[in-house]
Amino acid sequence: MKKIRRRAENFQPFFFCLITMNDHLLMKNNGYLCYNDDEIQDNWGITYMAKYTPMMEQYIQIKQANQDVFLFFRLGDFYELFFDDALKASKELEITLTQRDGGKEKIPMCGVPYHSAERYIKTLIEKGYKVAICEQVEDPKVAKGVVKREVVQVITPGTIMEGSMLTEDENNFIASITPIQQDYVIAYIDLSTGESFVSLIENEFKDVLSELYNRPVKEIVIPEAFDSEAKEQLSHYLNVTISIEDGEDVMEDYQYLLGNLTDKRLIRGFGRVFQYIYHSQKRFLSHIQQVQYIELTQYMKLDLYSKRNLELMESIRDQSRKGTLLTVLDKTSTAMGARRLKKWLDRPLLSKLSIEERHKQVQALIDHFFERDELKEALKDIYDIERLAGRISYGNVNARDLLQLKRSLSSLPNIKRIIETIDHPSIQALLPDLKPYEEIYQLLEEGIAEEPPISIMEGGIIKDGYHEKLDQYREASRNGRQWVANLEAEEREKTGVKSLKVGYNKVFGYYIEVTKANLANVDLSRYERKQTLTNAERFITPELIEKERLILEANDQSMALEYNLFIDIREKMKAYIPALQLLAEKISQIDVLLSFAIISEENNYVQPEMANRHVVQIEDARHPVVEKVMQEEFVPNHFNLDEETDILLITGPNMAGKSTYMRQLGLIVIMAQIGCFVPAKAAQLPVFDQIFTRIGAADDLVSGQSTFMVEMLEAEHAVQNATENSLILFDEIGRGTSTYDGMALAQSIVEYIHHHIGAKTLFSTHYHELTSLEDSLTHLKNVHVEVDEHEGEVVFLHNIKPGKADKSYGVHVAKLANLPDDIISRANYLLETFEATSSIREQESTEEQLTLFEEQRDIQLTKDIEVLTQIKDCDLLNMTPMDAMNLLYEIKKKLD
Repeated sequence: MKKIRRRAENFQPFFFCLITMNDHLLMKNNGYLCYNDDEIQDNWGITYMAKYTPMMEQYIQIKQANQDVFLFFRLGDFYELFFDDALKASKELEITLTQRDGGKEKIPMCGVPYHSAERYIKTLIEKGYKVAICEQVEDPKVAKGVVKREVVQVITPGTIMEGSMLTEDENNFIASITPIQQDYVIAYIDLSTGESFVSLIENEFKDVLSELYNRPVKEIVIPEAFDSEAKEQLSHYLNVTISIEDGEDVMEDYQYLLGNLTDKRLIRGFGRVFQYIYHSQKRFLSHIQQVQYIELTQYMKLDLYSKRNLELMESIRDQSRKGTLLTVLDKTSTAMGARRLKKWLDRPLLSKLSIEERHKQVQALIDHFFERDELKEALKDIYDIERLAGRISYGNVNARDLLQLKRSLSSLPNIKRIIETIDHPSIQALLPDLKPYEEIYQLLEEGIAEEPPISIMEGGIIKDGYHEKLDQYREASRNGRQWVANLEAEEREKTGVKSLKVGYNKVFGYYIEVTKANLANVDLSRYERKQTLTNAERFITPELIEKERLILEANDQSMALEYNLFIDIREKMKAYIPALQLLAEKISQIDVLLSFAIISEENNYVQPEMANRHVVQIEDARHPVVEKVMQEEFVPNHFNLDEETDILLITGPNMAGKSTYMRQLGLIVIMAQIGCFVPAKAAQLPVFDQIFTRIGAADDLVSGQSTFMVEMLEAEHAVQNATENSLILFDEIGRGTSTYDGMALAQSIVEYIHHHIGAKTLFSTHYHELTSLEDSLTHLKNVHVEVDEHEGEVVFLHNIKPGKADKSYGVHVAKLANLPDDIISRANYLLETFEATSSIREQESTEEQLTLFEEQRDIQLTKDIEVLTQIKDCDLLNMTPMDAMNLLYEIKKKLD
C-alpha cells in the first residue's frame, strides 16, 4: 500500500476503517473504498487507492452489516452474490461462477433469477446457512445515481415462512436459551404459525438438552457469553444452527405478548428470541400469539435418553420416522393435526382428570362410527389455517392462499353439524370455538377470483363486480383488444393479404405485420414503417398508436388497482388472525382425537383405567409398533406389578424378546397419558411422572465416551432423578465391563432402586446369579422369557413367565445366526468344559469350606468344655472379689 499524502492547508477530518474482503485489504475514507495499491487523489489533495464502482461500494457497505449470511443482492431480474459469498454459493448451489468488473479488478460473482430464488434459498437454509434478501427500495426510473437498496429480510433455518420451504406436518421452532444464575429459560416461537412458549428449567443443563431433543427446533439463539462446553453439547446432540443475540427487552408495541407473565426471568428469556426475530424480519409481527408458560411439572418428564431409546418420533437406526410410535398413531387428516399430535406425544399429561377427559372423547368417537367417518372426510377439505393466518400477517400471502382459507371456512358448517350429532358432553365442549366466520368467507367470496395467478402483481386476482373502477379499466382493456382483432380482420379484407396480422410485443408495442412477398398488395401510404425483419415488415398507424396507449394505460391502471385492492383485503383479514388461530387449535385437537379413535378401533386397543393405586396390571399387552411390522402374529404378555411388587427381574436368552417387553410398557404408558387407548386386552395404570430408560448399546464417539460410560451415565441420571412415581426400564446393565464388575454394579443398582426409590422397574439381565435377589428383596420378583428346547434346537416363545431362567442359550442364538458349524461345535465343547470346570471348582470350594468349618467347630467345642469344667469346679462361696475377677479374665482369654 502506497503512502497516503495530504496537503496541510486543506486538511479535513477523516476516518479510516479496514475491511477484509476476498483476501484483499480495503480502506474506507469519506466514502472511498481503496483496493490494493492503486492511487487516486481527492479534491483535498489526499491520495487514496482506487475505489470500487458506486454499486459495489453499496454492496460492501450492506455486506459489512450482514457478515454471517449469504447476501442476495438484487440487480434487475437476478439476485447476485459477490466475493466469498459467490465462491461458497457456487459450490453449495452448483451454479456457474463468473466475474464482474468492480473497478480495477474482476470480482467473483454468481447469481440466481429472482423468480426462482426460493429453491436456491431453501437449499442453503437446509444446509444450516442464513440468507439476507437485499431489495431495491426505490423506483429505478426516479432514482438519482445508484438505486437505493436495503436488506428487507434475513431468512434463517428458524425463521422461514415460505410454504415450500416448510415441512407441513411439523412445527418450525426457533428457540432461545437464557442462563440466569443456576437456571435456564427456554423460549420458543414458530414464526410460521405464531405459536410462542416459554419454560423454566432449574439447575441441570442435561434437562435443557432433554427438553429440546426431538422437538422441531431448527435454530437456537444464545447470548454471546454462553458457556462454550454447553454450546458444543447443543451442536452435538441437537444438530441445529446456533445464533447470537444479547438483547432481552420486549418493545412497548409488543408488551401484550407477555400476557400474565410476571417472572422477570421468563420475560428476559422470551425477549431474547423475540429480539432476534424482530431484527431479522424487519416488519410488524402481529400474528405472534401471546406467550404460553409451559409449566413442565404438569407433563411427564422424558429425558433425551428415553426419547431416543423408545423411538417415539425418530428411529435410532437412521433417524427417520419409520418404525416409530408416531407412524402408528398418525392418522390425522390436516397438517395442523399432525403438528398437534407431535406436541402431545412430546408432552404426556400428568393430570389424571385431563387424561381421562381425552379418553372419554376418544370413546365417544369410537361409539359413533358413521359420524366419525363423515368427520374424517370433512377434515380433508381443511387447509393449514394456522400457517395461512401467519402468512396473512407476514404479508407474503397470495390470492391462492386466500382461496384455501375460503374453502376451509366453507367446510366448517358441515364439521360443526357432524359434531353436534355426537351426543357426548366431552365432544360438545369443542363446539363453541368452531365458528365459520361468515364475514371472512363473504369478503373472500366477493373479492378473490376463482382461478387467480400465483403472483399478486400480474392482475387477474380480483373478481369482476367487486370494484366499479376496476370493472371500467377491464372493459376498456377488453374493448381495446377487440378493436385490435377487428382491425386485423378489416386490413386483411382491404389488402387481400390473408397472412396479415396485428401483433404486440413489449419492446415495439402493437404493430401490423406483412410478409415481404405480399408488400406489393399493400397501400404503404396508409402505414408508417416500424421494424424490418428478414421475411416481413412491421408498420403502425396513428389510430393503432392511440388505441395502444388506451389499452396499455387501462392494463397498467387495472393491475395497480388490483394490487391495492388485494392489499386492502389482506389488511382487513389481519383483524381476524387471533380468531383463525383459535379455530385452527380446535380443529387440530379434533383431528388428533379422531386419529386416536381410528387406530384404537382398527388395532383393538382398549381404554386404560388410570388407577389411584400405584399398580401396573396389563393383560395381553402388545408392542404397538412391532405388531404392525411383524409377518406372524405378535405374542402378547402380561404385566403384573401390584402394590407389593416394584421390580421385575427379567432373565432369558438374547433375541427372546426382553427388550421388546420392556419397551412396550414404556410405549403403553405414554400412549395412555397422551389420551390414546392402548394395545392390550385390559390395562390398569398409575400416572407416571417420568420414564427412564437404558436400552441398547451405543458409543458416543463425538464425546469420546465408550458404550459402558454411556450406560453408566444413563443409569446415574435415572437413579438420581427417579421418584416412586417413575417408571425405570433397564436392559442388561453392566454388560459393558468384566463379569464380576458388571454383576456387582447391576446388583447394587437393583438394591438401590429397591431400598431408596421404590419406582416401578423392569430390569433385564444376563447375570443369572442375580435371580437370588428375590429371596432378599421383598418387592422384587423374577420373570423369564419362555424357551422350548427339543433335541438341541431352541424355539423362542416370547412368553414372559414367573420365575427365573434355568440356563443361558448364547450358543443356540449363535446357531440361529448361522455362524459356521465349526464355530458352533467348538463353542459347545468349550461351554461343556467351562461348566464342568466350574462345577469341580465349586465342589472343591464347598468341601474346603466344610473341612475348615469342622476343624474350627472342634477347636471351639474343646474350649467350651474346658470353660464349663472350670466354672463347675470353682468354689464360689469362698472366693474373694479379686479371685472372681481373675477367674472371669481367664475364661474370657480361653473363649477368645
